[in-house]
Amino acid sequence: MRKNDILSIVSRDILLALVLLTRLPLPRLPEAAFARQARAGWAFPLAGLAVAAPACALGALAARAGLPPAVAAGLVLAAQVMLSGAMHEDGLADSADGLWGGMTPARRLEIMKDSRVGSYGVLALILSVGLRWSALAGLAAAGAWGAVLAAAILSRAGLPALMTALPHARENGLSRAVGRPGRGPAWAAVALALIAALILTGAATLAAALWAGLAVAGTGALARARLGGQTGDILGAAQQLAEIAALISFLAVIPA
Repeated sequence: MRKNDILSIVSRDILLALVLLTRLPLPRLPEAAFARQARAGWAFPLAGLAVAAPACALGALAARAGLPPAVAAGLVLAAQVMLSGAMHEDGLADSADGLWGGMTPARRLEIMKDSRVGSYGVLALILSVGLRWSALAGLAAAGAWGAVLAAAILSRAGLPALMTALPHARENGLSRAVGRPGRGPAWAAVALALIAALILTGAATLAAALWAGLAVAGTGALARARLGGQTGDILGAAQQLAEIAALISFLAVIPA
């Protein structure tokens, strides 16, 4: 394969990952490009970087303007939610409602597909926003914006592995449409995320990556037990839990 062909595939995969996982204004892709959706999973961590980088820039400007860390953290969180289209938060809420609100796999999947949010979903969102906001405030106070970037990157690194390891729980939906990446893209996503996070935060990455990985693995185990596989909502929940785990891990080791 020629060098130009490789560069074209890499750039197309990155664009696919951004189209799938962000709401950034991007060029329209031809339908044929979406045949590589699953194999573009290696670039998912870059979608985290694309969402977190402008959010961190906003937070850093707020901190430089003398605003309290909690305000800077709130701006970072709001920017990330808007740039990602709140798709991961939506997945977390739907997963919480379905996994704990139904007695059978079929009923759980039915609840997860319902656009209404129940008590479990509301509580999950409150906890997710509260924990991330608190952790972001601590990292903002320390000026540890690299850790915020690394957490966003690491939280998306395990999604291709989860998509590969578990079958689809339903016959339609976003995860089914994207497909299963396979081991190559899954390992590439992990390697890319680790390299990027190590550059940003050094040795602190190791514990954060471990906790983020455990969060994804735990979500996958729960999905297998209660649904028999994964869905787009499960992937969103895994991202949220992995990001929370990574943020708290960084906060625990980075000096204030």
